[in-house]
Amino acid sequence: MFHVIIPARFGSTRLPGKPLLKIGEWPLIQWVWRSAVASGAASVIVATDDERIRAAASGFGADCQMTSEHHASGTDRLAEVVRARAFGAEDIVVNLQGDEPTMPSQVISQAAQSLREAAAADIVTAVAPIESLQEFLDPNCVKALRAKDGRALYFSRAPVPWPRDSVVGDEPTSFAGAWRHIGIYAYRVRSLLQFAEWAPTPLEKTERLEQLRALEHGMHIHLMTLAHAPPAGVDTPADLERTRAALQKRGA
Repeated sequence: MFHVIIPARFGSTRLPGKPLLKIGEWPLIQWVWRSAVASGAASVIVATDDERIRAAASGFGADCQMTSEHHASGTDRLAEVVRARAFGAEDIVVNLQGDEPTMPSQVISQAAQSLREAAAADIVTAVAPIESLQEFLDPNCVKALRAKDGRALYFSRAPVPWPRDSVVGDEPTSFAGAWRHIGIYAYRVRSLLQFAEWAPTPLEKTERLEQLRALEHGMHIHLMTLAHAPPAGVDTPADLERTRAALQKRGA
C-alpha cells in the first residue's frame, strides 16, 4: 500500500496558473491525477495553497488538502499533508509533481515498490541513461552518481562522471555510464518528516538540488533505473505545446 501526494501551486514564473491550463478537454492537474489514480495507490491527494486549484480538482473528483502558502518546496507541502492525514511512520508516500501530466502510472507504482523492497533506504528516486552529449552537458539535466548496489552517491548539474580519458578540446567525447535524474520520489513517512525539519544544506544551496540535503545528513537514497526517461514535465509554454501534441497523438 502506498499513497500519492501531488503538490500543486498556482504561481509559476514562466507559466502562471500552470495546473489549470488546458490540455485537451482537461486541466493539466487532472492529467497528473489520472496517472496517479491508475498507479493503484491507496489514496491520491492534491496538495495546494490555492482555492482555484482546490475547486478545479474537487470538481473532477480529487481528494484535496489545503496547505500553507509559505512552504519553500513541494516536500514541505507533502510533510504538512502526512501530518494532517496522520499517516504511519512506515507508510510510503510518492511525491508526484503537479506538472508531470505524462508520467507513466507504472513508474509511480514502481517507485513505491522499489522503496518497499529496499529495506535500508529512506527515499527512492529514479534515473535513466543519458542519451546524448547535449543532455550530458546541459545543467538543467541533473546527473546522478550511482553505486553498484543502487545507492545514490551524489547529484549534480555538472557533467559527471567526467570521462577524463575521452576529452578533446575540453569537451568530452563519451558519456557512457552517465545517469539522468528523474524527479519522482517515494518516501517513508518518518524520513520525509525528518527531512522537512532540516534547514537547507551547503551543497543543496550550491547546486540548487534539494535531494542533496538528504545525502548531506546521511540518508540512504536508492536509485531505481528506467530504460528510458519519461517525457519531461511542463515548465514553459513550449513544454505545454509539446505535451498537448503528444497526448493528442496518442489519442488521450
